[in-house]
Amino acid sequence: MNIETAKIFCDLVEMKNFSRTAEVHGISQSAVSQQLAQLEMDHKVQLINRKKRPIELTAAGQIFYQACKDILERYDRLNSELAALKQSTCKIHLAAIFSIGMHTLQPYIQKFMSVYPDVNLAVEYNSAKDIYEKLLRGVIDIGVVAIPRRDRNLEIFPFENEPLVLACAPSHPLANRKTVDIHEIQGEKFIAFSEGVPTRRFIDDILNRYHITVRCIMEFDNIETIKRAVEINAGISILPAPTLRSELANGTLRALEFSNEPFFRPTGIIVRKDKSRSKAAQYLIELLRKE
Repeated sequence: MNIETAKIFCDLVEMKNFSRTAEVHGISQSAVSQQLAQLEMDHKVQLINRKKRPIELTAAGQIFYQACKDILERYDRLNSELAALKQSTCKIHLAAIFSIGMHTLQPYIQKFMSVYPDVNLAVEYNSAKDIYEKLLRGVIDIGVVAIPRRDRNLEIFPFENEPLVLACAPSHPLANRKTVDIHEIQGEKFIAFSEGVPTRRFIDDILNRYHITVRCIMEFDNIETIKRAVEINAGISILPAPTLRSELANGTLRALEFSNEPFFRPTGIIVRKDKSRSKAAQYLIELLRKE
C-alpha cells in the first residue's frame, strides 16, 4: 500500500461517497473502487459495508482507517520537518472565507509581511466547507472562518467578533435611522445567506430567539452578491459591519445598529493539531488570535 492509496481510503471513509472521493483525487470512480478492492484482497478482510448508504466501516475497516490516519499524519510531519530543513525561505498557505479575507484580514497580513518580508505567504479565498477539507488534508496551513465548528483534529483560536448590523438601501424607509429594534423587521423582504452557510444558521438563530419572521426572497452564498441585491432595494439583510465600509463610504448602503442588544458574528483561526509549524507560521497565528 502506498501513501496515495491510504489518502484515498481515508477520504472515502470521511466523505462517504465514491464519486466525491474520485473528484478530489482526479481519478475515476471505478479507480477508487478498484483500489479499495485491492486493499481488501491484500489484507484478506472486508473494510467497507457497501450495502449501507451512506457506506459504513466494518470492524476491520475501523482499525485500518485509524492506522492509515496515523501513518498519514506521521508522513505529513516528516515532510514538514524535511522541508523546513531544506528551504531557506518559508511558505505559509492561508485560506479565508471571502468576507473575512477581503474586509478584516488585510491589516493583519500587512503587519505580518512587515515582520517577515521574505516569507512566501499565499492567501486564497474559499468557502468554509473547502477550508475545513483542505486543512484536514494538509493542503493549507491556516484557515480563517466564521462560526468555527469543533473538530477533534483541529485547534481553534478566536479571531474578530464582527458586529452585525441591519443593511438597507438609501431609499428604504429605515435608511435615515441610526438604530432599529429587531422587531421592526418583522415581515420585511429579506436577502439571506444560502442554506448551509454557517452565518445563515447564526442569523436564523437570532431571529428565532426574538420570534421574528422575515420574507426571504433571495439567497446567496456570498456577502458581495447580497450587498448588490440590498443596494437596489430588493430587500434588507443582516451583515457584518466590517464588510460594509466601502458601500457606507460611497453612500450606496446604510447600516443600522440594533437597539435590543449588540449582535456579533464570531470568527476563528483553525489549524491542524500535531502539525509542525515554522516560527513565522506560529507568529502569524499569534498575531491573528484574540483572547
